[in-house]
Amino acid sequence: MNSLNKSFEIVLVDDGSSDYSGLKAKNALTEFNIYNSVLITLSRNFGKEAALSAGLDNATGGIVIPIDADLQDPPELIGKMIKKWEEGFDVVYAVRKKRKGESPFRRLSSYLFYRIIRYLSKTNIPLDTGDFRLMDRDVVEAIKKLPEKTRFMKGIFSWVGFRQTAIYFNRNPRIGATSNWNFISLWNFAVDGITSFSKVPLQILSSIGALISFLAIIYSLFLVIRTIIFGITVPGYASIIVTILFLGGIQLIALGVLGEYLGRVFEEVKNRPIYLIRSKYKHHN
Repeated sequence: MNSLNKSFEIVLVDDGSSDYSGLKAKNALTEFNIYNSVLITLSRNFGKEAALSAGLDNATGGIVIPIDADLQDPPELIGKMIKKWEEGFDVVYAVRKKRKGESPFRRLSSYLFYRIIRYLSKTNIPLDTGDFRLMDRDVVEAIKKLPEKTRFMKGIFSWVGFRQTAIYFNRNPRIGATSNWNFISLWNFAVDGITSFSKVPLQILSSIGALISFLAIIYSLFLVIRTIIFGITVPGYASIIVTILFLGGIQLIALGVLGEYLGRVFEEVKNRPIYLIRSKYKHHN
């Protein structure tokens, strides 16, 4: 950052860590004399999206750049982002060409997720793009106006619009430690993203329901006609069980999808804050 000859601040968010990360970060800010820095410690772990929102709310610069602490997103790209911003773009997002150090399952699931949500959502969410991006102050202020509690920030970044462009890079392996994101975490994240920015699952269920109803009417007419022509026949046990299990499965899936959307409505109407700050440490010269 010093090589860019720009004034800047560093905002660190400790999302309720249990390994003294906040204390170590505070000591580092003092030890290395990193002035114009802020350490925000949340009262507990509220999740990545809430912590990101806390950082945006407390950043004061003319441009804001979220970046993960694992340094897989290289800070060296910030200079290129600023050049694009100086050309007139409001948002400059970093697209991952390669994801080094990740398992084939993680790469495949990420690849499929971005393409599925882009297909399902009316919002044009960039492919293979994380939270690492430059945003003009006007963009940040627009994002801060959105009151939703269940937040999918990648979708929000795209939904607000403004002039956006991309730069491309190869993502390096993590510098240290291991990711806490497992299959369940990734699945919940995908569900949050899809339900936050798409009504297509509900529309699919409506279509499936209409199709099954139509097929049921056709089958009922077939049974009536067959009974009139051939008389009463004993229905097969297997066909009845298969039909009941099939319709029961469809109903359970439908209830599950409706429950996901209803749960998000429940979270919103409680109107709780997205996060709570336990302490804020500022290091200025």
